Amino acid sequence: MKHRTAGLIALSVVVVDQLTKYWARTTLIGAPRTVIPNVLSWEYAENTGAAFGFLRGSGAGVLLGLAAVVAVGVVSYAVGQATKPAEVVGLALVGAGAAGNLVDRITNSDEFLAGYVVDWIRLPNFPNFNVADSAITVGAALLIWIAWRTDGR
Repeated sequence: MKHRTAGLIALSVVVVDQLTKYWARTTLIGAPRTVIPNVLSWEYAENTGAAFGFLRGSGAGVLLGLAAVVAVGVVSYAVGQATKPAEVVGLALVGAGAAGNLVDRITNSDEFLAGYVVDWIRLPNFPNFNVADSAITVGAALLIWIAWRTDGR
């Protein structure tokens, strides 16, 4: 049951992530859109780095792609070890985010795993990001919160 739940969450996130990235590629290149002035806009960007532009331009694309492959494998194993439903959700979100960005790294390059990730959500004074990055962030925050609560704090 844990694997089915995690799989459904992960599949949903990856599908939404890829659909929104397709929309960004076909709609936003050269035509950013303001959603809430000075707060939120949709703006196409190609990110060769990690989440939120970390390591952008460093040439670490293949390494980041391999890290995503490992992350998906580790998360798949960890789901089987999870004892709380919230852990399954957190792990599924992290795994889905890694998988969504991995799809980009594979499909947006002539070199294996060296491609870019499509980012399209823009906040002031913050690098562009996407649904996959958001899933990783929310999933990691949930797992940290669970660990903190489990320690009795």
